Amino acid sequence: MSSNVAQLRRRAQEEASRFPALLARAEHLAGTVLLGEHGRRRSGMGDAFWQYRPLRAGDSYRNIDWRRSAKGDEQFVREHEWQIAQSVLLWVDPGASMRFASDKNLPTKADRARLVALSAAILLIRGGERVGLTGATLPPRRGDIQVLRLAEAFCGEDDADYAEPEARGMLPHSRALFVSDFLGDIDPVEAALTKAADRGVRGVLLQVLDPSEESFPYEGRTIFESVGGTLAHETLKAGELRERYLDRLAERKARLNSLCRLTGWQYQCHHTNDSAQNALMWVYRAMDGGHG
Repeated sequence: MSSNVAQLRRRAQEEASRFPALLARAEHLAGTVLLGEHGRRRSGMGDAFWQYRPLRAGDSYRNIDWRRSAKGDEQFVREHEWQIAQSVLLWVDPGASMRFASDKNLPTKADRARLVALSAAILLIRGGERVGLTGATLPPRRGDIQVLRLAEAFCGEDDADYAEPEARGMLPHSRALFVSDFLGDIDPVEAALTKAADRGVRGVLLQVLDPSEESFPYEGRTIFESVGGTLAHETLKAGELRERYLDRLAERKARLNSLCRLTGWQYQCHHTNDSAQNALMWVYRAMDGGHG
């Protein structure tokens, strides 16, 4: 029992140490992307009343509609079109497969995914957007404090080899960014994007891969083992698996791309040996193109 506690404490310390470094790098990367003079906010748009919704943690009591709330026991706030249209929801894969790097000089997929997602969040928040996480843990908000919350949340990890996209808490007509290697079961991805599309959510799907996962440079006797340690396969002729592996990878990419087209999302594959700035620029422009 004590060894488990020590292991948990060590992992918590490692995650805490990554938090300020990730934030500093994301701030620097975001600073390399120039915002338009007026940011992304569109004045005079969406002032019309949209809907009532229940009061959530973090809402100001000044926004409570007391007349609507007086009809029952629950408190409601009035939500306007701009509050929906300028909400962006993020999901960054916390699964163990994302902790892979084929070379010590390369970042892990998780490191690159967190960096690009947090940098995008910084740009979006500075441009007037509300940014949060899918699910109920961190609703969309503005401000530097929200950036800190996002950075802290991104440093968490999952023991499972592959994580499933979190599709709860999708605000109608908002936008979303999903970042993962998308090498696990594709059915949850399809379900998440279908659910998002049903709610009018448009978004961006960024697949992050290590260059070795793209080229499969293995020959001879090789032991393939998942990062989480739950899967292992030994072969004496790794080279003979290359063509079959590359075909399956191409099929996965094609299916992700097709799924995005069907649901109104945009798809891009990014490799960890490529520039993080290029990935951020693509994500930011794709999010901007999906505005409104």
